[in-house]
Amino acid sequence: MADQDIPTTLPHQHPAAPHDPYAALRLRDFRLYMVGWVFSVIGSQILEVAVAWDLYQRTKSAMALGWVGLVSATPIILLALPAGQIADRFDRRRIMVSMQLLITGCAVGLGFLSLFAGPLWAIYAILFMSAVGKAIGWPARAALVPSLVPTSILANAIAWNTSGFESAAMAGPALGGILIAWNHTIPYFVTALCGFVFIATIIPIRKRPMPARQEPATLKSLAAGVRYVIDNQIILAIITLDLFAVLLGGAAYILPIFAIKILGVGARGYGWLRASPALGALCGALVMAHLPPLKRAGRALLLAVFCYGLATIIFGLSGNFWLSIVMLFLTGAFDNVSVVVRHTLVQVLTPDSMRGRVSAVNNIFIGASNELGGFESGLTARFFGPIISVVGGGIGTLIVVGLTNFIWPQVRKFGSLVDARPEPEK
Repeated sequence: MADQDIPTTLPHQHPAAPHDPYAALRLRDFRLYMVGWVFSVIGSQILEVAVAWDLYQRTKSAMALGWVGLVSATPIILLALPAGQIADRFDRRRIMVSMQLLITGCAVGLGFLSLFAGPLWAIYAILFMSAVGKAIGWPARAALVPSLVPTSILANAIAWNTSGFESAAMAGPALGGILIAWNHTIPYFVTALCGFVFIATIIPIRKRPMPARQEPATLKSLAAGVRYVIDNQIILAIITLDLFAVLLGGAAYILPIFAIKILGVGARGYGWLRASPALGALCGALVMAHLPPLKRAGRALLLAVFCYGLATIIFGLSGNFWLSIVMLFLTGAFDNVSVVVRHTLVQVLTPDSMRGRVSAVNNIFIGASNELGGFESGLTARFFGPIISVVGGGIGTLIVVGLTNFIWPQVRKFGSLVDARPEPEK
């Protein structure tokens, strides 16, 4: 298929049309985005591994790791809604490039702090600024992706986007572990290099026209994304489910404790522990990309999150490195199903003029809960130990699945992703 400018919405494929698992990858702008996004995620994963390792080596404190989550969550909570407004009013590519420059500069700053053993408060301050860049850039990036492909292949694009993310999230921690074992400062500058690659691939993407309907920048328009999510019960249900599953399942932040104290595998083993969920998610994403869109997406979502909770519990109880690797692999595989269903529905059920603001709400639910989940894990590990922290989170995830099924039965009954359509704005 020749590369071409793609309108924001197109009629979906005829049900009889053969499924093309590589449809999204045939489009030039989506390929450019994918290459840069993969490098960006590799860099951010390397950075997370390096920061967690440095902090724990210096402090031997679970709370030092937990504070990273709180520092990273605060800008998301404060800035996500304004960032969504910005993403719906200005060129999303320029927003992404500007924020990536900020994030890349923060990586360089952390590298110098690591090199010269800078104070802990400075590390947290730079992590805060990096989180500001992510909070503002996230809605623009999420809203850009649906404009790069026809609506009919958006689920395919999200599956490949997830595949790219998980490939990078697998390679990043493993590479980070190797780099840390060699020199604990180098990972930060490798992260900065990856950030520059992302910038270089975003700039050539063709500019997309902004939505014709432009509301005045008022508090009402700022809160429009929140109102839309509340009115759309399917979107509200799936992001609420993910919010609590992610909040309770923040084991990644305390993996250094498992690597050092419980499994005794050192820096390289820690890197592979961090990489295992991404490897599982990559395998799941590749399967999802090659299969036709789910016909019973709601049921698959609930079952996947339930299995995610079970795998988390077994990991928390495991004292064997290879069993732990397998369980983390499974958490990634099951989480990928949730990611594909949630991202597809959030984007497809949302009009383009609202995508930035709705993506911002989604970022508050998921992005902030991911970081707050790290704080929760560090806090509970501090007072009750890492095993209870992880096992308790897994049990909580199972409870959340049951409550979601009870409160929003329409989630379980939701059918094919292909048939999803935006609801009119109120």
